[in-house]
Amino acid sequence: MSDSSLSAAEKSELVFKGAREQAHLVASGDISSEELVSAHLAQIARVNPAVNAMVTLVVDSSLEQAREADKARSSGVKLGALHGLPIAIKDLQDTAGILTTQGSPIYKDHVPATDALIVQRVKNAGAIVIGKSNTPEFGAGSQTFNAVFGSTKNPYDVSKTCGGSSGGAGVALATGMVSIATGSDLGGSLRNPAAWSNVVGIRPSPGRVPSVGGDLGWLNLSTDGPMGRTVDDVALQLSVMAGDDPRSPLSLRESGAQYAGSLERDFKDVRIAWSKDLGGRPIDAENSRVTESVKHVFDDLGLIVEDDEPDFSTTDEIFQVLRAYSFAIKHETHLRDHPEKLKETVRWNAEQGLKQSAIDVAHAERLRTRLWEQLLRFFDKHAFLAMPVTSVPPFSIDLEYPNDINGVVPETYLDWMWPCYTISVTGLPAMSVPAGFTKDGLPVGLQLVGRPRGEMGLLQLASAFESETNFWKQRPSVVR
Repeated sequence: MSDSSLSAAEKSELVFKGAREQAHLVASGDISSEELVSAHLAQIARVNPAVNAMVTLVVDSSLEQAREADKARSSGVKLGALHGLPIAIKDLQDTAGILTTQGSPIYKDHVPATDALIVQRVKNAGAIVIGKSNTPEFGAGSQTFNAVFGSTKNPYDVSKTCGGSSGGAGVALATGMVSIATGSDLGGSLRNPAAWSNVVGIRPSPGRVPSVGGDLGWLNLSTDGPMGRTVDDVALQLSVMAGDDPRSPLSLRESGAQYAGSLERDFKDVRIAWSKDLGGRPIDAENSRVTESVKHVFDDLGLIVEDDEPDFSTTDEIFQVLRAYSFAIKHETHLRDHPEKLKETVRWNAEQGLKQSAIDVAHAERLRTRLWEQLLRFFDKHAFLAMPVTSVPPFSIDLEYPNDINGVVPETYLDWMWPCYTISVTGLPAMSVPAGFTKDGLPVGLQLVGRPRGEMGLLQLASAFESETNFWKQRPSVVR
């Protein structure tokens, strides 16, 4: 089939179909991969100038890959789960032969020789890299802007931020520029931008999606993972991203194949804890109104909903110390060799880490161990925890971070991210699903947290919630 066989209207609808449906259309020969990639490239050309989500494109390469994918299908080769689907790779993740800047002037010309493991796995499953999605400098902060490519705007209101650090990925998905996308999450980077672009992001358990080649193989604060327009899109990606790799000391051995199947489940009498604000943390009133409005959905699904939350009183200290520790290790040479090329918040975070003692880090790890023990008892009683993804709705694109949370002024650029980083330090799987809109039409997400290594149950619950609400179907203003 030639590209001309699809009308402009057909292309416009094709790019918003679910990833699994797109893959089926390609596998059946109803459309070609070249047509699918071409449709997404056309959508990028039409929409990206308004939002700046995709910062490096590989047009010729992606079309050539698509043609090779079509030849493979025609020859009867067994197709991978993502065969022919155009994917955006977060600009923190190495892509062989493709510019990978990490949003930093230090790496503005950096072209890696090899792919990150997550990139290898999606390519092995047939995905076609169409380009790189924008990220803040070194992924620091949930506001996607950097000195190399500028800011990524929220597709529901371009005067607002899309969050971060996988902000470009979330916006690219919301606007139909790609079928699927990769991301990563340290303090909320797969969940926060998903919430603010009305898409789905999952932070898997550490080791579920292993990574190799870094300096902190034993530190599990950050993890790679998928983003998609729907829960099923995310599950499909996780099915190929997950799985053991002996080079990663924290890698989980289970295959990801289970995530490729049905997500249907009966939730009658399953217990879920509901937390409005984790016992009084600062949260915007409108943000809270939206999340509280969907609480009944879990009753409707048959779950037993109880107002409850673990004692998270130590998570601020744990996160601040371990994040600073990781930044010190990663950016020590940057501080020494290129201090003028680091944004202020990155310098501050790395310097905080360099000031810490071994006992500071050890104490944080001890607190984290005690927290884990408490969480095991909590999740003996509850199968899930539901809570906000963010403390505020999307804020001005001109702010690095919000300056007010329901009357509380954040002391650092990290403080407002508490709903996400609180869960990051637990090691529990968590995801953001669309939960509605503010009175101003801005997306709000709901964070669902599962039992230890309980991705399957988490995906099943998220899928059931999504089927009851269908908020994901409301497209952003820039594509209407």
